Formats: sequence, structure tokens, C-alpha cells
Amino acid sequence: MIEIVTDKNRQAEKLGAILSRNVALDADLMNYVAGIVDDVRVRGDAALIEYTEKFDGVKLSTNELRVDVETLKKSASQTNQKVLEAIREAIKRIRIFHEHQKEKSWDIETEYGSRLGQKIVPIQSAGLYVPGGTAAYPSSVLMNVIPAQVAGVERIVVVTPPNTLKENGAVSAALLEMNITEIYAVGGAQSIAALAFGTETIPRTDKITGPGNKFVAAAKKLVFGTVGIDSIAGPSEVVIIADETARADYVAADLLAQAEHGEDASSVLITTSGEFAKEVLFEVERQTVTLPRRPIVESSLKHYGAIFVVEDATAAIAITNNLAPEHLEIIAKDDDAIAAQIKHAGAIFLGEHTPEAVGDYFAGPNHVLPTGTSARFSSALGVYDFVKRTSILRYSEKEMRETGRMIEAFAKAEGLDAHARSVGVRVLNTGNADILVRQRAEGE
Repeated sequence: MIEIVTDKNRQAEKLGAILSRNVALDADLMNYVAGIVDDVRVRGDAALIEYTEKFDGVKLSTNELRVDVETLKKSASQTNQKVLEAIREAIKRIRIFHEHQKEKSWDIETEYGSRLGQKIVPIQSAGLYVPGGTAAYPSSVLMNVIPAQVAGVERIVVVTPPNTLKENGAVSAALLEMNITEIYAVGGAQSIAALAFGTETIPRTDKITGPGNKFVAAAKKLVFGTVGIDSIAGPSEVVIIADETARADYVAADLLAQAEHGEDASSVLITTSGEFAKEVLFEVERQTVTLPRRPIVESSLKHYGAIFVVEDATAAIAITNNLAPEHLEIIAKDDDAIAAQIKHAGAIFLGEHTPEAVGDYFAGPNHVLPTGTSARFSSALGVYDFVKRTSILRYSEKEMRETGRMIEAFAKAEGLDAHARSVGVRVLNTGNADILVRQRAEGE
């Protein structure tokens, strides 16, 4: 079960264990997945079918790789009406939030009449991974599809393990609500390879997004460069900073909510109150008993969970910035002041009525967030992940004359004489241009 940790040396050990959950550092995993990726690249559909049978226990024919619309509708029809209503409301809220992320093309005019600008265009195709496994996530459909649609992506493809749609009609319902019909019943590293390189049945895409297990994350890392990716998603995580004003049952529930994601998920409470820490521990033990995913929760809390008791808010902030968590909840009387000092977090949830779950499903911000300390340099999935920015330049003759010599000097300093000449021939007062003008005059 989760441990209360007051000793700084023990806290350091626990932090080290949590920070070690990094796909990029697992050489054996990367080598194993590389074999799968290369096999799919070479053998295409045949490899997909073999790996699907091996890993998912499902034997597909080539014609069954793509999910037909009737199968999708049949699966979706199993969805509870209340769930369907929640999906529709979530779509509306998530779309509103992401509409605010849209960027516009722009240009400016310099004092010499040149025009400089940036053209914003959507990528043409996106491959979106929807996890299956121990839990299937219709919310991931929404969080991946909506920003792509808002960006204007023409072709949106979904891959998901073959049992996902059979076992979770809500995933199918979400896909239909979003008008997504190009869906392939393939998951794991093999599906990422298919999206990156293409097969006889699955045309390649320009970018791959969406969370998955460690095999999916490793595959995304390997194909980056051939295609774009959103991030290397690792195990999920939450840090909760709470003081004695928080409710222990709320905090415990939020720790457990994170732990049920998987055995490698991390749930950390940081508090300045030893008494509050004990109350939360009691609540965690009491609430765990009733959870259907109890074995997963207990394993997660034992290995990657902790309740850190620290001397003050400064220490809590320091630990948090070190972890750079995917999710950060702050339930304290000075929550805004604490949040202002957080440098690294994928998303921050403020106040006792803002559990992580509202962000996972409903509030509007994207739940595809940086993990494994990558919040130090990356952000939540958004519309900006599905667009390209192209620079536009139109130099005027006057600007060329005013700046040409400086550009020439730059180029020559780098030893690139041809670069310098390409500017010099355009500037009448430079040596290269004078020679060219005389040569033309003599030739005439």
C-alpha cells in the first residue's frame, strides 16, 4: 500500500523510482520494438496479421483489418444512453476550448516595402491511436480527433486493438459522433509502424498522436522523423499538493483514480501536515477495498505511490517541479500562489472541486499530456499539433540594396561564397554585380 515518507533520504529513493519509469531509457524494449516496426515496414499486412494474432489473440484476414461501418454501428448500439449524452456534451465542450487555439496566417511590411509572414496550414493526414488493453478510452477518441478536426486535417485515421470495439461500444459511439469511419482493428507497436510506413491496406499518415502502452510509446519514438508524433507518452501520473484544509476522502479518491490506470502509474501526495497524511492513508485503505481494479491499484501505490510530508510549501513546490508531473492538483488555501510557482506541469487542477477526472473527460482542455518529466519542454495536445507553419518572404529591391552587403558579409564569414554571390549579383553597388553588369553591356 502507499507509504507515508518523512525522511528525506527515503523521499529521494521514492522520487528516483518514479522518475525511472522512462521508455526512452529501456534499451531492451527499444530493440524489441524496433524488430516489430521493421518487420511491418518490410512485410506490411502479413506482419500486421501475425502480430495481431500473437499479441491480441485475434486472427484477422486482410479484409478485416479495416472496420466496416456496420460493425461500428452495431458496437455503438450497445452504448448506454447516459454515456452517449455525456459523449455529446463532452464533444461540445472540448471543441469550444480547442477553437480558441486556432492560429491565423499573418504578414508584415518592412520600412523598405518587403513583405514577411507565416502561412498556417493543416497537415493532410493524421493517425490517431486509441488504447485498448486493461481499459478502453472513448475519451481518447475525442481528445485526439477534435483538435485535428478544428485544425482542418483532411484525413483522420484511427487504429485501436481489435477487441476494443467489441468490448467497449462507447469507443465506437464516440467515433461515429465524430464522423470518423477510417478505422483499423490493429493496435500496439505494429499499428504505429503501419501508420508511419503504410501497408497494402493502411495508407501512411503524416503524423501520429495518442497515448498507448510502453510498446506504442517506443514505436512512436522509433518512427519519429519518418512521420511527426505528438510525444513519447509514458505511464500516467498525478501529484497532489494539499494542506490541512483539504478533505482527506477527496484526496484519497484522486490518488486512487490515478493508480487504477495501471501498475506503473504514479500517485503522489505532498503535504505539510503529518496528521493529514495519516487521514489520507486511512481513506486510501478504506476506499481501495471496494475498487474492481484493486490489484492494479495496490501494485501502483506500492511501487510508485507516496505521501510525502514536507516542512513547507517551498519544499512541496521543489519536489513538484522536479517531477514535472502530467497532472497536478492543488487543494490548499493558497492554491493560486502555489500554482504561480509551478514551472513544470502538463495540467494544473485548482481547488477541491476540480479532480483530474474533470479534465480527463469533460472540462474542455486536452487530456493527452506530457509525462515522464517531459512537461519541462512540451505541452498538452492541441490544434497547434495538427498544423504547419510556413514562412513567406518577398524582398523588395530597396531592401536588397540596403541589406545586401551585410548578408554578403554573413555568408563570406561562414565560407559560403556562392551564397554571397547570389546576393551580390542583385545589388548594383557590389563588386559581383558590377562585373555582371559590365559583362552584359559588353556582350550587347
